Amino acid sequence: MKRIVARKFVSNAYRLRNLWRPFSNDAGPILSSSNAGNLGKESEDQQYDIAIVGGGMVGLAFACSLASGPLTKHLNVAIIDSNPALGRKHFIKKEDIPDPRVSTVTPATISFFKDIGAWHYVEQQRHAYFDKMQVWDYTGLGYTKYNARDADKEVLGCVVENKVLLSSLLTRTQDTDLKKKIYPSRLTSMLILPNSSSLEVDSTLSVSALFTHGRLAKLELEDGNSLYAKLVVGADGGKSQVRELAGFRTTGWNYSQNAIICTVEHTVENHCAWQRFLPAGPIALLPICDKFSNIVWTMNPKESSEFKSMSEDDFLKALNYALDYGYGPHPTSSLLGNADIFSWLKGDVSRSANDYFEIPPKVVKLASERMAFPLSLRHANDYASKRVVLIGDAAHTVHPLAGQGVNLGFGDASTLSSVISEGIAVGTDIGEVSLLKKYEADRKPANVMMMAVLDGFQKAYSVDFGPLNILRAAAFHGAHYISPLKKSIISYASGEQRLPVFS
Repeated sequence: MKRIVARKFVSNAYRLRNLWRPFSNDAGPILSSSNAGNLGKESEDQQYDIAIVGGGMVGLAFACSLASGPLTKHLNVAIIDSNPALGRKHFIKKEDIPDPRVSTVTPATISFFKDIGAWHYVEQQRHAYFDKMQVWDYTGLGYTKYNARDADKEVLGCVVENKVLLSSLLTRTQDTDLKKKIYPSRLTSMLILPNSSSLEVDSTLSVSALFTHGRLAKLELEDGNSLYAKLVVGADGGKSQVRELAGFRTTGWNYSQNAIICTVEHTVENHCAWQRFLPAGPIALLPICDKFSNIVWTMNPKESSEFKSMSEDDFLKALNYALDYGYGPHPTSSLLGNADIFSWLKGDVSRSANDYFEIPPKVVKLASERMAFPLSLRHANDYASKRVVLIGDAAHTVHPLAGQGVNLGFGDASTLSSVISEGIAVGTDIGEVSLLKKYEADRKPANVMMMAVLDGFQKAYSVDFGPLNILRAAAFHGAHYISPLKKSIISYASGEQRLPVFS
C-alpha cells in the first residue's frame, strides 16, 4: 500500500513539474483561417489596440484595469462575448435567493478591485466577509482554526456571487472613459501573419497593410463581423477558443470527481468558512449573507448523480451528516486525553475559546437547485505567443479546494495590464511576444505553485491509509499550534506570493 501511495505522489509531482517548463521567445504559430483572403471591405472592418475574447469576470477585470491605468486608459478595446447581459446593466434584487455560483475572493483580489474602482460596486450588493475558518479531517485526528488576526489582517476573504462580481465589473467598465465596443458574438477564426521587417509603421498605413505585414491579428466572428487588433487576450474560460486557434498545448488531468454546489439556509447567521475533508473529497460551507450559506461538496461522479437527484429531506440529512458526526468523530482540543500524540507541538501555548473546535451551523433548508460539474486540472504550456496571450481559466484551471481559481485569474489580469503599461511607456508594440513573455514569466511560477499545492492536497486526502492519516493530522496540528506556520499559510492563501513555510 505504501508503495502504491508513493508511486502515485511521485507520478503526479513529475507531471506538475512539466507544467513549468522553460518557455521560448520564438514567435507564435501562423494561424489558419477560412476567410484569410477577405482583406477588403475596410469600411466594415474595425481596428483595435486590444481584443478581449471573453467578457466574464476575468476579462472584464482586465478591461477595468486597462481603464484605470494612465497609459492604458486611452487604448481602443473590443470585448467579444455572446452573453447578451453584457449589453445592458444588470440589476440584482436583494430579496432574491443567493445564487449557488460564488467565488471566495482573497484580500489580494479585494485590493485589486479597489485599485480598479470595482469594489465599491460589490459592496453595494450582496457579499459576506469572513475573518475565521475551520478545517478538519473526518478521522477526528486533527483540525485547524484560522483567524484573520493571526496574520494581522482584518478579513480572510469575502464570498461573493459570481453574478455580483460580473455585474460590478460590467458597471465599472461602463462608467469609465475607456474606448470600448462589445461584440455580442463568438470568435470563429483568427489569423496572424509573419512580421515584415521591411515595413515602417506609420499612421497612414491601411488596416490591410498592417495585417498583411504581421502588425495586426484578424478575428472573424460568428455574426459576420471582422476586426483587427494589435493584441488578442484569451479570457474565454477552460474551453478557450483563443487557446485552440492559437495552438497552445496544455498539460493536465481529470480528477474523477464532481463538485455539487447549492445555496442552503440556517436558523442562525453564519460568519465562518468551514471545510471538512471526507473520504471522497472535501465539503465546504461558506457564508453568503444573513442566514444563507454556499455548499461546495466534492465526491465521485456516481455519488454526485445520486445526491443531485435525491429528495430535499434526504439531501439535508446527508449534508448535516457530512458536516457533523458523519464518517468519524469530532476532533477534540485534547486529542487523546492525557496521551495526546501531538502534545509536543503545543508546548506551553495558551489558547482562547476561539481556538477550540466548533460544530458548523445546522442546515435546515435547501434554498436553490443543486448543480454538479466535473473537476480537473489543466495548464497551458505557454501563456503567450505573437499577438496572443491567455489569462484566467484559458491559461489554467484548478481544483476548487481553496477557492483559488478566479483569484489566480484576477492576478493574471492585474499583471498583464501592468506589463502592457510598461511596454507603452517605452514604445514597444503591445503584441510583441518579447513583451508578453514578461507577463508569462511573472504569472506562470505563481500559478504553477498554487496548482501544485492544491493538487497535493487533493492527492493527500484521496487515500484512507492509517500512517498517512496520522501525518495529515500532524499537519493540521502543526498549522494550528505553530504561529509562524499558520501566519505563512494565511498570507499565502490571501494572495501574497510566498510559500507556506516559516518566514
